[in-house]
Amino acid sequence: MMLVAALPVLEAVAKGKSTAAKAAVENRCGWFVNPSPANAWLIDRDGEWIIATQGGEQAEGDWPPPIAEKQWVSYGGGSYGHGCACMRVLTDRKTMQVKRIVSSAGKTLAQCRRDPKLAEPRD
Repeated sequence: MMLVAALPVLEAVAKGKSTAAKAAVENRCGWFVNPSPANAWLIDRDGEWIIATQGGEQAEGDWPPPIAEKQWVSYGGGSYGHGCACMRVLTDRKTMQVKRIVSSAGKTLAQCRRDPKLAEPRD
């Protein structure tokens, strides 16, 4: 009898776990910034999303996004700098961290510069 009474509770718990386990892939567009080795983030309308920190967490998946050389603002002539990109990602909204990059694409600098909610990063 107690097992029958517990079934609705067990079903709710199972549904809650499956819902929590299913994270939604988000499309985020903005400034991809890679100022130094193993440090990267994406700045979009919602804020600054951490992709990687040197000696810390690194998002799963490939980064940097494929950004054309003429669409990349280099810092000091090296491969570090910033560009405009869209990324399909899984995030942790509480920590503003990108957990996994599903795919990414470079965009023109003009696309990010036209968006009044995005301030271009400074080197």
